[in-house]
Amino acid sequence: MTVTLPFDNTYARLDGPFFTRTQPTAVSAPRLVKLNRELALQLGLGPDALSSPDGVSALAGRSLFGGSEPIATAYAGHQFGHFSPQLGDGRALLIGEVLDRSGARRDIQLKGSGPTPFSRGGDGRAALGPVLREYLVSEAMAALGVPTTRALAAVTTGEHVMREEILPGAVLARVASSHIRIGTFEFFAARRDVASLKTMADYAIARHDPAAAQAENPYRALFEGVVRRQAELLSRWMLLGFIHGVMNTDNMSISGETIDYGPCAFMDTYDPATVFSSIDRQGRYAYGAQPGIAQWNLARLAEALLPLMGEDQKQAVAQAQAALDVFVEVFNDRYLSGLRRKLGLVTAREEDLALAQALLARMASDKVDFTLLFRRLADAAADLSGNERVRDLFMDLPAIDEWLARWRARLAQEPASPEDRADAMRRANPAFIPRNHLVERMIEAAVERQDYAPFEEFLRVLAHPYEDQPEFAAYAEAPPPSSQAYVTYCGT
Repeated sequence: MTVTLPFDNTYARLDGPFFTRTQPTAVSAPRLVKLNRELALQLGLGPDALSSPDGVSALAGRSLFGGSEPIATAYAGHQFGHFSPQLGDGRALLIGEVLDRSGARRDIQLKGSGPTPFSRGGDGRAALGPVLREYLVSEAMAALGVPTTRALAAVTTGEHVMREEILPGAVLARVASSHIRIGTFEFFAARRDVASLKTMADYAIARHDPAAAQAENPYRALFEGVVRRQAELLSRWMLLGFIHGVMNTDNMSISGETIDYGPCAFMDTYDPATVFSSIDRQGRYAYGAQPGIAQWNLARLAEALLPLMGEDQKQAVAQAQAALDVFVEVFNDRYLSGLRRKLGLVTAREEDLALAQALLARMASDKVDFTLLFRRLADAAADLSGNERVRDLFMDLPAIDEWLARWRARLAQEPASPEDRADAMRRANPAFIPRNHLVERMIEAAVERQDYAPFEEFLRVLAHPYEDQPEFAAYAEAPPPSSQAYVTYCGT
């Protein structure tokens, strides 16, 4: 029996070259690995129907949900700085849109559902390991409070895919506010198709920035909204030590959500030059480079939107530049505010940035674990004896002692009690992140032994990242030295 979902597919009703209608490729033996029942309920969907044999068949692309209009969306993109005029959904299909319980419009997409006209010779499939990684990391990001796509379901296909080796295949059903990317606008701008560019911009305004329609220049207002959302998103990444790994313009959503979890990872040892992606050999998308890359990507969006910002080219460029300049202002404000929260500071003083930068410099010099250090500072804020556990992470003890003295002098100027300060710091500094070695251990168990218990347990831990969870203390520990040289792959 066909499972019907309450789709309302506005993107599929656009009149123009925005997508191609494409059917998923049937698979032999779909099997549900995980259904996000809580998210399904938020979307107004029935978890029992989704987890039924017919629901799992549709989640794997073997059949279609009732009301589905599967499409592969078109976009271009700058990949590692080089422009590709046509990319598009090469292994993903937007199967429809639903209105969630709050009335927000959400895309449902199948990733790994087979080749499309945009596949460029690829098989359009996904391997189980990358699917589980994206499921786990995207759900961890949501629990950490970071805007992100969400994972609705992971399904194995009963078939294999060939990468460097033969691997079990899988499909991820993911949910997003939309899948409109910077590269979506680049696609039409590169073709000088101003009519389609305007249609897409008007659609994006209606969906993401309805107030912009009333602005004097709606397209500048649209751009300003994207700039602000990206600045806020990047500040959150930096405050958590998250590295996206492949910040191409086709991997940046205009909604301000984190999207496309390929070679992503959380930093263990603090180092701004940290790179995990196997293909980022020049460090273009290193941890410390991310804010600058985001601004560079936004400049490409500005260039694409210029034909809509005004007939006077010089005036349009000036308006776009003024809007782009807001990125640095918003990012610096959000990042510094976040650093204050991580350090237990409520009031703002001019010396706070220098205090935070001094700590980060010492962390880099002594190769200190980023997440562990800030969590231990929260304990130290409540009790002087906590200093020792902070000092244990450093080699240069006189240097960290000097910093701790400066920090405590600054805390003495704050109104909060030590206990309240520590509680607030714990809400800003997670105890649990998707540690890379633990992610790999989870993937190995699933791929090599069909054992999903580590995946399930890790999900439970990461659902409450700011709680101590003493029974899962091992998940909060720094990785062994043998796990530090970590490399991730895009999974295609």
